[in-house]
Amino acid sequence: MMYVTVKDFIREWQREAMLTQKVLDGLTDASLNQKVYPEGRTLGRIAWHITTNIPDYLTQFGIKMKKVENAENVPSSAKEIAETFKRVSEEASQAIEQQWSDDSLSQTQIAFGREETNAQILMGLIKHIIHHRGQMTVLIRQAGLKPFGVYGPPKEDWVHLGVDIPPL
Repeated sequence: MMYVTVKDFIREWQREAMLTQKVLDGLTDASLNQKVYPEGRTLGRIAWHITTNIPDYLTQFGIKMKKVENAENVPSSAKEIAETFKRVSEEASQAIEQQWSDDSLSQTQIAFGREETNAQILMGLIKHIIHHRGQMTVLIRQAGLKPFGVYGPPKEDWVHLGVDIPPL
């Protein structure tokens, strides 16, 4: 969906932020150390990255907001990451609502070497979070936790819906 109004974006941003929040709320301190492979990012690093990247990304494109303090240090507390994400995602919503108008969305800027509208730039931020949220759900499984069902229930909940999922 391309955003025609700031309200369109805010509606999708808040929905995706709520889904991401539920994923983050399910993390444990121990799960933050889970990696796909020895040199890979930890679950905590990815969760902290999507949190601290919100103001980094938006300020790059002219939105004024505070950056996350100590962004280079991944907290050892899952609760701290989740609470910071909640605060930052709300601040981003307010900053965009206050600083950009519907007309701002059709204005263009250079983003990652190509010309994009501000609406495309905002969509890029949401897609970035969704991309990493998908990585996180795999790491959550590997850490022995049940992931939150983002766009549908996790396999453990299908049985409650009367569906028997055979192994792949």
